[in-house]
Amino acid sequence: QVRLTESGGGSVLTGGSLRLSCVASSSTFSMGWVRQAPAKEREVVAALASDGTIGYGDSMKGRVTISKDNAKNTLFLQMNSLEPEDTAMYYCAASETRLKAAYFVNSGNFDYWGQGTQVTVSS
Repeated sequence: QVRLTESGGGSVLTGGSLRLSCVASSSTFSMGWVRQAPAKEREVVAALASDGTIGYGDSMKGRVTISKDNAKNTLFLQMNSLEPEDTAMYYCAASETRLKAAYFVNSGNFDYWGQGTQVTVSS
């Protein structure tokens, strides 16, 4: 069982930045960030696969960067130029599937999920 703990969410104004963090109890899985807002489809924001490949969803591409601190088993999502449309619950996720990042971006199939951290962007 993998435990994922997110932090870094909060309320910001349009154009602001946030950095989300996810501490994992295991470092052996591909990982990603997924967001979900009421009345909206689930959307994979970014994924970092176990083979090192990185993929980004279309909506936030160019405004986010996914990275990992291997020594601390911590995944990050740097978010810039935030917009009200980015308001959502952001979840850290991990998978045992050893495929490239594009698979996770397209499918959204993960095995483990954190509790989420709320991001609210106001105008």
